Amino acid sequence: MQLILTDATYGALRQCIFINLNNKKMKIFFIRLLVTGSLFFNSPLCAQKLITDTTILDEVVISASKFAEKKKNIVQKIDVISAKKIAAANSQNTGDLLINTGNVFVQKSQQGGSSPVIRGFEASRVLLVIDGIRMNNAIYRSGHLQNVITVDQNMLERAEIQYGPGSTLFGSDALGGIIHLQTKMPKLSTADKPLFTGNAFSRFSSVNDEKTFHANTSTGGKKIAWLQAYTYSDFGDMKMGEKYPSGYPAFGRRDSLITSINGIDSVIVNTDNRIQKFSGYKQWDITQKIFFQPNNRTTHLFNFQYSNTTNVPRYDRLQDKRNFGGSIGTTLRFARWYYGPQKRLLGAYEMNTKDFAFFNEFKINLNFQDIEESRQQREYRRYDRFDSRKEKVRIGGFVADGRKIFNHNEITIGVDGQLNFVQSRASRTNLNTGAVAKLDSRYPDGKNKVNYFGLYAQHIAKFNKNKLVLNDGLRIQLVTLKSNVVDNSFFNLPVTNFEQNNFAVTGNLGLVYMPTSKTRMTAGLSFGFRSPNLDDLVKIFDFSVAKKVYVPNADIKPEYTYNFDLSFSQQVSEKIKIDISGFYTWFRNAIASAPFLLNGQDSIIYNGVKSAVYANQNINKAYITGFNTNVNFSITDKITFYSTLTFTYGRMTKSNGMKVPSDHIPPVFGKSGLEYTGKKFATELFALYNGWKKIKNYNPDGEDNQQYATPDGMPSWLTVNWKSSFM
Repeated sequence: MQLILTDATYGALRQCIFINLNNKKMKIFFIRLLVTGSLFFNSPLCAQKLITDTTILDEVVISASKFAEKKKNIVQKIDVISAKKIAAANSQNTGDLLINTGNVFVQKSQQGGSSPVIRGFEASRVLLVIDGIRMNNAIYRSGHLQNVITVDQNMLERAEIQYGPGSTLFGSDALGGIIHLQTKMPKLSTADKPLFTGNAFSRFSSVNDEKTFHANTSTGGKKIAWLQAYTYSDFGDMKMGEKYPSGYPAFGRRDSLITSINGIDSVIVNTDNRIQKFSGYKQWDITQKIFFQPNNRTTHLFNFQYSNTTNVPRYDRLQDKRNFGGSIGTTLRFARWYYGPQKRLLGAYEMNTKDFAFFNEFKINLNFQDIEESRQQREYRRYDRFDSRKEKVRIGGFVADGRKIFNHNEITIGVDGQLNFVQSRASRTNLNTGAVAKLDSRYPDGKNKVNYFGLYAQHIAKFNKNKLVLNDGLRIQLVTLKSNVVDNSFFNLPVTNFEQNNFAVTGNLGLVYMPTSKTRMTAGLSFGFRSPNLDDLVKIFDFSVAKKVYVPNADIKPEYTYNFDLSFSQQVSEKIKIDISGFYTWFRNAIASAPFLLNGQDSIIYNGVKSAVYANQNINKAYITGFNTNVNFSITDKITFYSTLTFTYGRMTKSNGMKVPSDHIPPVFGKSGLEYTGKKFATELFALYNGWKKIKNYNPDGEDNQQYATPDGMPSWLTVNWKSSFM
């Protein structure tokens, strides 16, 4: 057993207990002293002793070719978060795990949110993949998403982050990149007796009164193995840091809140304005895997995953203020605003076999997902309208991939499909009388279907003793959408039946050049494609804080990106290595919100507020460019300095020729640290940081949420962390 104690500048105690079920003797170790300074807030960190610590000289990746391939042969930039790094980070959720890489920007509107941003693309333009299965579905929105937290980070074996379009192998949505999450596998026994492995831990944190419990075990025979894992987390209200820029001493502080006194909504003073009241929630995750290997050629895997939460408060909305006439004022607007329980159920069967027909390797995956989410809100003292909007998404999918290796060539050929069925319902409840009335739903209340089908091939060829590697691929994609409005009484929409059939051909072409074992250069072209989903095409959305209402637009077309990548990696000496990568992306038919006419009117009365009419539309063109740098300096064989920095810049041109900032563009950000690793002792001092996002770089009509920034924009921040461990 390992006992971990950590202390922070907040003067609180955090504890983590890890039990290794493989050990015959229980050992207790004092692990870590953590000192944290934060301008806003900081997540707790703990350390976990790894059961195995294997150094991989030629690191392999899966996301780039569907099969194991050496990372150095892939043109596109790929970061790998190994099991060792995942365990060392010991993050509260998968979003925090991505933040701690220093290479991925993650937006949060609330503690229960985490929306990764890759190269200026976010949400529905970044593809999430779990164990080779698309997580993106028909209602992934262009705004901020929290779906990545439904993956239990405690059960991840590794995570691969692919930068740039990945449409060749994975189809629609992979415009900015792919986050491929791979969960742990059951372990077969290599001896005559069964193999029992597993671990458990408990984590306590003062920064948000977190209480997490996790346990997993693997029971394996020679041909069959079973893995089971359980995680439960109880997150309390988040506590912010105490150091603020002198110009914004109260920025983000929760000075007041709404509570019920004798059944009446009442605004009271928050006794500690650093406490983000009503930001906590609970979550539990279950993973079950059964692995069967009847012979040396074939394996079968049954994969079951379930994630569920309690209500997740939308913290930013709970701080919205406006007068009852609709103008911005001093009164808190919402007494309640939360996401209902977010549920994710995945069931999948996968077969892998060798020497199948033409292929050296072949695999097929059949999967089903059941997703449920909702939004619940009630305005201050409006007991007559508690609004509830609920969505259920059922998804059936299949993927079949084969790889053939001949001479110096490797080719992957595959076919995939995903069928989405969406049900959207809404109601308004009078809490005084109990009467329930129908309300306009977020998506059409009829039948909603979005289906994806693709045929693709990816090729790798090696020349000149593997010093020159060609990457090329091609995909044919078809996306169909059907949706209809049954009750048109709320908006009197001019169109009630929506149907699209979008066909696209995308691909990639690039070269890797390795003149020596210490130098690597790449250049590549890749093309991305994203077909409008239900959220783009037919969503009805109220944004009354800005006095806007969004309505369907049947005329939007698919988005395309054309991306050019350059990268250079050099082992300067035995101690110093540098990596530099840059990109330029042409974004065409970019879907963005803009003023719109509904029945000839540019504004309507919605929920008692006169709101401007907006709709998603295809912006003529946009571009995004940027770079990433990584430096590693081995001062000694035990002491290493590292640093990473990412810069992104984007602009879009509207139909009237006016240029405005692209939304979703993060400020400059990065991570720097110094670490010491010995046989029994390790310590690390590191900083995570963001630069300013000036107000001039906000998109006024996009998803940047300018209303939550200061008059000058969003301030820069820095957290300094120190962690140590004895083993």
